[in-house]
Formats: sequence, C-alpha cells, structure tokens
Amino acid sequence: MPDASGRAATQNPAPAGPSAPVGVAVVGRAGVPAVAGAAPRGLWGAAPQGVRRALWVLPPVAVLALVFLYPLALVVQQSFTPENGGGAFDAYASVFASASFREALGTTVWLAVGATAGCLLLGFTLALIIAFVPFPGAKAVARFIDVFLSFPSFLITLALLFIYGTVGMANGVWTDLFGVAEGPFRFLTTPWGVLLAEITYFTPFVMRPLLAAFSQLDTAQLEVAAGLGARPARIVRQVILPESLPALAAGGSLVLVMCLNEFGIVLFTGAKDVTTLPMLIYGKAILESDYAAACVVAVVNIAISVGLFGLYRVVGKRAGA
Repeated sequence: MPDASGRAATQNPAPAGPSAPVGVAVVGRAGVPAVAGAAPRGLWGAAPQGVRRALWVLPPVAVLALVFLYPLALVVQQSFTPENGGGAFDAYASVFASASFREALGTTVWLAVGATAGCLLLGFTLALIIAFVPFPGAKAVARFIDVFLSFPSFLITLALLFIYGTVGMANGVWTDLFGVAEGPFRFLTTPWGVLLAEITYFTPFVMRPLLAAFSQLDTAQLEVAAGLGARPARIVRQVILPESLPALAAGGSLVLVMCLNEFGIVLFTGAKDVTTLPMLIYGKAILESDYAAACVVAVVNIAISVGLFGLYRVVGKRAGA
C-alpha cells in the first residue's frame, strides 16, 4: 500500500524538465489550452470594444457633418470666393466698409441686449408670482408656458398686429371713441415695436428654467427667513435670487442668441427702418443676389453666436450651472 508521500507524488508530479518556452502551448487548469507567456485576455479584448464604440459613433457624426457642417463650410468658402473675381478678403472689406452693415450690426446688438434684459426682468417677476404667490390657475399658467414655447415667433407678431397695428383693435377703439380718422398706436413698425414683440415671445424661455429652479428650492429656507422677520424683498434678494442665478444665466444666454438670429419677428412687424443681420442676409441674397456679401454677413452672425455660446459655457461653469 503506498504511503501518504507516494499518493502526493502521484497526484502532483513535479516538472521533469525545463519550463516550456514562450509561445508553446501547454495545458492549463481544467484542461484548457493556454500559451505560455501570452498576455491576459482583457488587454486583447479592449481593442474590439473600442472599435465597436467607434462604429456606433461614426454614423451620427457623419450625418451631422453632412447635414450641418458641410453647408456651413460652403457658406464660409463662398465668403472667400467672390463670383466676380478679386481677392479672398475683398468681400469682407466691402461689407465691413458699408454703412448698412454697421447699422445692421448695431441694431441687432442693441435689440438683442434690450430684449434679453426685458425678458430677464419680466420673466423673473412672473416666475416669482407663479411659483410663490398662490392664486387659482397657477398650475394651468405654468403648463401654458410649456405650450407657448412651441409657438412660432411670427404667430405672436401677428397677434400684436391685430392689437396694435395700424388697423388693429387699439386704433379702432380710439377712432370710435374720439371720432378721428387715425389712431395713435403706430409704434409696432418701429424698433420699439420689434423690441416689444421679442420680449413678448422670448420671456417664457426665461421663465421655464426659473420655474424648474424654484421647484427645487428648499422652502424651509424661506420659512426660516420669514420667521426671523425678513421682508419679502429681502428674501427674494438674499435667498431666492442666488439660487436662481444659474437658471437666469441659462435662460438669458439662450434668449440673447435667439434674438441675435431672429428673422420672423422683424419681417412680420413690417418695420422697414429696422435692419438686423438676418434681414441683411436676406436682402443681400434674395433681393440683390449678392451671395458673397450675404455669406460674409452670415459668417459674422455665426461667429457672434458661437462666441456668445462659448462665453455662456465659461460663465455657467464658474456659476456652477
């Protein structure tokens, strides 16, 4: 009968010779073939996984490049290749030297800044009332704001024309009351009318993120501040406003970019003396058939929009948005 040491020797035989060289197949555990000196399977499996991820990413990137980036590249290329010949920057020099471009740029900037300021002020006030002042129908108003965001801009402009237009309701009531031939409300075809229309249309874009921020606000802070005798104005200034700054920055930046690129409101108000950059692009391309100049103005408009978006990202990160 073999002893214990004999059984151990039979079950676990010691290697009789030198170790197997690298690349020679040996039998591993459970009889699974292995290669001596081979790398772990995890390192080799990473490459196919990366390839699979790239295959998932490439189709949307290709569609984005074809539908969005390629037309933009054509616009930029056309701005450097005038149809009547000349240098690459001749179209830029001609557009920048024109008084119409400088006037359109100034009008676009002050309308966008003014509309953004008005939307921030009005949107913050209305959002405060809806969120913190109980009144019947507050939830219905909040839901209507979500629906309002889907309206096209020209629809709001048409509504204002029905009220404040030359033959609108306000002028009709005025002529009926005082027996005059014309009413006094003619501001809708001026820059102030465009500003009013933009504030009316874009204010809900500020209110929506504010209402979302107010819904996340801890009401215990408001109760403690009110219990300590703080007045409503102080509560708004020291408690609510700091918490809503990221939402204000997000809504204000969105409104600013949208106002810079707004075309429908200016067109439907019929303000002939109001020329913004989008209107100038339309005039150069459609009315004058000067596609090189239109592309130059479009490139400037794109550069301003992208720059403002980059600024918004930087400010948003610093504010913790």
